[in-house]
Amino acid sequence: MPKSPNQKLKIARLTEILKTKTDEDHGLSAEELIDELARYDISAERKSIYSDIELLRDGMGLPIEHDKSTGYRLAEHEFDLAELKMLVDAVQSSRFISVSKSDELIHKLKGLTSEHHARELQRQVTVKNRIKSMNNTTVYAIDTIHNAILKDRKIVFQYWGWTPDKQQMARHNGKKYCVSPWMLLWDDEYYYLVAFDDEHNEIRHYRVDRMRSVNELDEKRDGREEFTAIDIADYSSSVFGMFGGETTHVTFRCKNSMADVVIDRFGRDVMLTPEGDHFRFHADINVSPLFFGWLASFGSDIQLEAPTEVVSRFKNYLNDILNQYR
Repeated sequence: MPKSPNQKLKIARLTEILKTKTDEDHGLSAEELIDELARYDISAERKSIYSDIELLRDGMGLPIEHDKSTGYRLAEHEFDLAELKMLVDAVQSSRFISVSKSDELIHKLKGLTSEHHARELQRQVTVKNRIKSMNNTTVYAIDTIHNAILKDRKIVFQYWGWTPDKQQMARHNGKKYCVSPWMLLWDDEYYYLVAFDDEHNEIRHYRVDRMRSVNELDEKRDGREEFTAIDIADYSSSVFGMFGGETTHVTFRCKNSMADVVIDRFGRDVMLTPEGDHFRFHADINVSPLFFGWLASFGSDIQLEAPTEVVSRFKNYLNDILNQYR
């Protein structure tokens, strides 16, 4: 009887079966492995299964274990179940990934473990006030931006937003934005492009999930001098909600209970000067309404001390809010 042309795929199919059908808690006997191979029109005998397993284990380094109760099993996968659950949670809870793209990515993540563990990955992560992006192209836009940065090229795109009647439409009548991309930053659960705006000759931020028709241009980037002077870690901590503003050296006086907040925001290198039940620190801040909103959220626990001009602006910010309720 002639051999099936699929017989040449025996080792590959056996590897696939062990990866998808077995894990540290589930195994297959030699007879079950023979049956699984038969589904692919591949014949096998007990003795050949033993030699194939030995080849996969000793020759290819697969962590295959065996015992009488569970049979042969792949004891380790590339990702363990806890790691995959964490990745699934991150995908499901991410604002910038659309629902359909989340489902697609999770389906791919399921392929990295056994079918038994894959059933545990259908998790429904509930995050308060979470609104998923409606843009299915965000993942590919990120990839295009990364490639443009690596190749030192400009990009062009349209920028979209919502209207009061809940319609999405292109900003500025579909204008094409031409910028030099330099950084992608993650802030407040969104990806932001930090780029040099050629038209206005300044650094600007764009939310990637609002970008459409992102394409790389065959033009070298501008703004190298401006971005060479930027420390990425310092820049990301000084900008609040990616809202641009003039960078100013600011002094704060805080209650000691705010040390966690300050270190989380400005990093472990920030210098805190103890003063009894308070401490002082300094930081370079892009002063903006979002910075004032962040500061106001801590009430009297964090006090803005200097410079005078920024303190005055903060007072005006608070008075404008207060006047709305008088």
